[in-house]
Amino acid sequence: MIARNFNWNTATLVCLLLAIFTIPLQCMALPQPTSGRPGHSASTASKARAGRVGTSSAVRSRATASKPVSRTASAKTVARSRSAALAPHRASTATARASTAAAFTRKAASRGGARVVLAVRRTRHAFTERFVASSFSDNLTLGDSAAGEDPVVRAAAIEALGNMNGTALAIDPSSGRILAMVNQKLALSSGAEPCSTIKLAVALAALDEGLITRDTPVNLGGHYTLTLTKALALSINPYFETLGRLLGFERVKHYANQFGLGELAGYNIEGEQLGVYPDTELPAAQGGVGRMCSFGESISMTPLQLGALVSAIANGGTLYYLQHPQSPDEVAALVPKVKRLLDIAPLIPEMRDGMEGAVDYGTARSLHASFHEFPVLGKTGTCSNNGTRFGWFASYADTPTGRIVTVIFLEGGRPTFGPRAAELTGQFYRALWDRDYFLPKTPQLASSFRSAPAVP
Repeated sequence: MIARNFNWNTATLVCLLLAIFTIPLQCMALPQPTSGRPGHSASTASKARAGRVGTSSAVRSRATASKPVSRTASAKTVARSRSAALAPHRASTATARASTAAAFTRKAASRGGARVVLAVRRTRHAFTERFVASSFSDNLTLGDSAAGEDPVVRAAAIEALGNMNGTALAIDPSSGRILAMVNQKLALSSGAEPCSTIKLAVALAALDEGLITRDTPVNLGGHYTLTLTKALALSINPYFETLGRLLGFERVKHYANQFGLGELAGYNIEGEQLGVYPDTELPAAQGGVGRMCSFGESISMTPLQLGALVSAIANGGTLYYLQHPQSPDEVAALVPKVKRLLDIAPLIPEMRDGMEGAVDYGTARSLHASFHEFPVLGKTGTCSNNGTRFGWFASYADTPTGRIVTVIFLEGGRPTFGPRAAELTGQFYRALWDRDYFLPKTPQLASSFRSAPAVP
């Protein structure tokens, strides 16, 4: 009896000691099979787990000798089944994480290792518009009628435009005379979306209605407010969307028509086509009147219409019919023709800082890449439609010999945008400056100047 008790107590003690040393090892190893760390394979984890289960089963077999084989076999079977079930998931998780890490590594190598995750996110959500139109063209002057144009101005406009697919227009705002019109086929066409140049008309309307002054902070949501000066200079769409909604479509359309949109800008200019200002508001699902006022959605404006409006701003409120003389004799006999007088003289100082700011620090600052000699005030515009991108810049300059208005309109693909049109305008003014165009001219020089042969 004593021997049997001794043997039983000894076996029990051995089992307890083995259990004490075995349980912590199992607890430490439990998280390992579900870790997805690189280099920790599912098969290795399964084998380790099966080994630990087998060891535990062997201990239990010595403690309970009645069923040593069946219990050990059962434990191994369960371990193998669980490992087999989890293996595909662990392998796919490890593969996915390894692929992600490799992708990040490649991005870091190609971009110098900076802001890898941000770069991937931008690529994932970016929308790339496809443009099918060409930004360049040869023979822009083919078919132009230039006998009555200022030859120096025309030569400077041709030089500035280069081979960009566009048109350049120069106007004397004191009379409405077109000094030069390069690529007349495009200038006299049915026009295009005005893009952000429509903001000039919207700003004048809001000023005239007393909704704002140049310093009025307009709330654009939350604590974000903006004034007219900054909104014009930086071409902030939400600001003009807000003004458009405050004005309403009927008032917006009334002012646009008063400023010459939706009607011919020229006086008996052969080939001029009519732009479009719609009679109904853009559907709300497409942005409504706010979108019409931010960059001219659903509106078609011609370079001549924009030139006439900017000329009225430059001369204090007289909207002239634009005239395009066909000979030096027609230039000498030209009589300005007034379309209507706009009561905007008190509003122009409110516009000036924003238009000048566009050139000094805003969307048209590329103009200063080549020209700084006198102030230029203007407004850029960039938008696209059906695979064609539009770039506008309309401006007037306070030159030593008076004011001159320019409109450069570009059509094409990705190289076409408003700041590019502003850059070409700077080159236009530089070409005139280099030709001493802005030096005061004596009557004799002016007479001989008008009789000079036209540049084709």
